[in-house]
Amino acid sequence: MARRNEPRLDSPKGIRPAWGFRPSGRDRMGRFSESFARAMGTSWFLIGMTVFVTIWLVWNSVMPVELQFDPRALNFTLLTLILSLQASYAAPLILLAQNRQDDRDRVQIEQDRQRAERNLADTEYLAREVVALRLAVKEMATKDFIRAELRALLEELDREKEPDEVAK
Repeated sequence: MARRNEPRLDSPKGIRPAWGFRPSGRDRMGRFSESFARAMGTSWFLIGMTVFVTIWLVWNSVMPVELQFDPRALNFTLLTLILSLQASYAAPLILLAQNRQDDRDRVQIEQDRQRAERNLADTEYLAREVVALRLAVKEMATKDFIRAELRALLEELDREKEPDEVAK
């Protein structure tokens, strides 16, 4: 079991484990923007926002004037302000999250390109090795070739032996 001060294999060098990790201001903002953009892109956010706006509109339209905090007569000024404020913060945060994703994609593409180059080099090397092995196998003697050569040698020995037997 690893102690708290020992480096962990699942953490990059120089970064403490999660319980002691304090990201820098830029990284903290980037992570926040990604989580914000991720949350705004869910169906639950859209459903929640629709429910919130519907309740707001119904309350300020149906309730007595004394209980309305954003009257319909003023065209729901507070709701418009809140939604405008949300949009003014959401757009830059979403763009920041997209920029961070673009940076990650760029790094991933570069790593994929390097991996593809290594794979191509390995494939070319293996292809050259296969060709060399094929050439070496073509030059190697086969069973049939060796048998034919042995038969030829036996026939030659038999021919040399016959004149010796005739001379005796």
